[in-house]
Amino acid sequence: MNEYKQIKKQSKVVKIFKKTGIYTGLSLWAIAVLFPFYWMLQNSLKSFSEYNSESIPKFFPAKIVFENFKTAFTAVPLFKYLLNTLIFTVATTLIMLIVIILAAFAFARLDFKGKNLAFTLMLSLMMIPNELVIITNFVTVTNMDLRNTFLGLILPSVTSIFYLYLLKENFAQIPDELYLAAQVDGSTDFNYLIKVMVPISSPTIVTILILKIIECWNSYIWPRLITDDKAYFLVSNGIQEIRESGFGRENVPAMMASVVVISLPLIILFLVFKNRIMEGVSRGGTKG
Repeated sequence: MNEYKQIKKQSKVVKIFKKTGIYTGLSLWAIAVLFPFYWMLQNSLKSFSEYNSESIPKFFPAKIVFENFKTAFTAVPLFKYLLNTLIFTVATTLIMLIVIILAAFAFARLDFKGKNLAFTLMLSLMMIPNELVIITNFVTVTNMDLRNTFLGLILPSVTSIFYLYLLKENFAQIPDELYLAAQVDGSTDFNYLIKVMVPISSPTIVTILILKIIECWNSYIWPRLITDDKAYFLVSNGIQEIRESGFGRENVPAMMASVVVISLPLIILFLVFKNRIMEGVSRGGTKG
């Protein structure tokens, strides 16, 4: 009996040490991930003179100032860049949702000749390096005379094989009996899609929506390649312009304030919908 109690006590001690080690490791990892954001924020709240006078960087500003945020909006047309990015993000995301919802429904529910082959070929496109796709898209958009236009920015991003696969797998989990019952009631395929499949798959659709917004907001290579007119610059181009100009090199606190303004919408979006993202990804990746 005493040996049993001793073994049980040792087991509890091992569990406590194991949990302590796990939480310590996760805490250190969280600090390592979040520290760049903290460093960016605290530098944006320092005055220009304080930042330049520091021989050793300090972890806290001596005096919090918000002048850098005003400078960020006046030194460059940051508001214009934010508006362009909002237009690009909303238009691209909405068009992509329409495309992949219809395509996922066709691959998950409809029967047509060559369906499996077509879906396999589409999945194989994920193996092609992005650089090759960008070159092809650049040549196509240039030949269509769509450079320095919102249409040229939006068109190459209106579909995604990964999101299509994620949604198709989610649609495929919906029982066939619902589809057969809808047909008996005289419902069309489109009505069944809108009234049954989309509501059931809303967690996955919301996840795709959020991930696509983040992807568009952070888009850099394609906007940088296809636009050289500042009227169509996105925030990624704007930050590059700030960095390459004397303003970005000389006034680092204002540069950090610009980055904070650009990053804040995505941080808020992720914090608000993080549970929906995890739920949608887990549902899309699990079958049965």
